[in-house]
Amino acid sequence: MPITADYIRIADEIVADVRAKRLTPGEKLPSITELAALYKVSPSTVKQVYVRLEALRVIWRHQGKGVFVNDPKLWMREP
Repeated sequence: MPITADYIRIADEIVADVRAKRLTPGEKLPSITELAALYKVSPSTVKQVYVRLEALRVIWRHQGKGVFVNDPKLWMREP
């Protein structure tokens, strides 16, 4: 069984939470430090998570305010 990198696994979990509506558009995500502690990974891993999610348009960042969930209509494909 292939091993998935932590940042991909965590990003996939966040995407799944958005799809399942456990995270809603506009909701603020934890800080890098908080998410690193929650998943027991390094802050650099969480930075990779947020870079990946931003590239996929799942989240958006606002300097000094935080990281927020984007509207799924902007990035989620219909099944």
